[in-house]
Amino acid sequence: MGEQPIFSTRAHVFQIDPNTKKNWVPTSKHAVTVSYFYDSTRNVYRIISLDGSKAIINSTITPNMTFTKTSQKFGQWADSRANTVYGLGFSSEHHLTKFAEKFQEFKEAARLAKEKSQEKMELTSTPSQESAGGDLQSPLTPESINGTDDERTHEVTQNSEPRAEPTQNALPFSHSLPNTELALAMRVSTSLCTSLDRTLPSSAISKHWEAELATLKGNNAKLTAALLESTANVKQWKQQLAAYQEEAERLHKRVTELECVSSQANAVHTHKAELNQTIQELEETLKKKEEEIEKLKQEIDNARELQEQRDSLTQKLQVRCYANSVLFHFFIISCIKCDFCFLEFHFPGSLSFLLSL
Repeated sequence: MGEQPIFSTRAHVFQIDPNTKKNWVPTSKHAVTVSYFYDSTRNVYRIISLDGSKAIINSTITPNMTFTKTSQKFGQWADSRANTVYGLGFSSEHHLTKFAEKFQEFKEAARLAKEKSQEKMELTSTPSQESAGGDLQSPLTPESINGTDDERTHEVTQNSEPRAEPTQNALPFSHSLPNTELALAMRVSTSLCTSLDRTLPSSAISKHWEAELATLKGNNAKLTAALLESTANVKQWKQQLAAYQEEAERLHKRVTELECVSSQANAVHTHKAELNQTIQELEETLKKKEEEIEKLKQEIDNARELQEQRDSLTQKLQVRCYANSVLFHFFIISCIKCDFCFLEFHFPGSLSFLLSL
């Protein structure tokens, strides 16, 4: 099944200042989606967050990690592999509590998975297996370092959520990754990504989906601008409606005062009729403005539906690209198998000789 998202929420993302180890540095300008991912093949839980196409969180949950609440809307945890401390600012205490509960749940699941893996290794360990123990480790791939294609989706441009500011007294962080291991991982990731880029062919399908993605990005920018403009117009109309309501109330009070003070009934009635007519005109204006507000709300709903369609198409594009990559790897494996079969057919015993080496 591969790696799948199992829980998502929205928060402002921060990282500890690598120089001072005290101050927080924001890594996102607005609230972004933060998701838990589970890799069933490797039995690994990860926390992933993207700001556009940039991965700002890629943290593997280990049994020795701890998520700490430092305020009602802010929490943090240390990642020794990434050599940093991540902080999340939520819009409410409920979202923070839910995220902390999931963190504890997946941390316990990671601990149980590690214990089961150790038990299996102890039961099946032999001298011959110990000599080939390096083959049991999972290979270092660009996906394990930089995240998979599915982790680069679900970009949402919402800026209206309240931002929870982190406290400056962050917990001390003493974990560090050796420079040699970090440099080795970066070199392996870069070489693998370069080889994949050279070997993957560009097809008409990928070009079509790239064009679709570019079109969707353009439409998304237009819809976002229209949504902001509509929101600004709604606020303006609400202010005008409030002003009209205040004017109507003032006119009603004025009519009452004139009826009580004026001794000339005809003049009062005439003035009252004029005021009533003015009130009716204002009421008609108010109705028109309310109708315009309803139309603007419908346009906002339509814009949100189009944005959801864009997100769905983007996700389908990512799934198709991932499927093409998997098919290409299966093709390479099949070619290797065919080469071995060809050697065994034309040169019997050559495969056994190669294996003995």
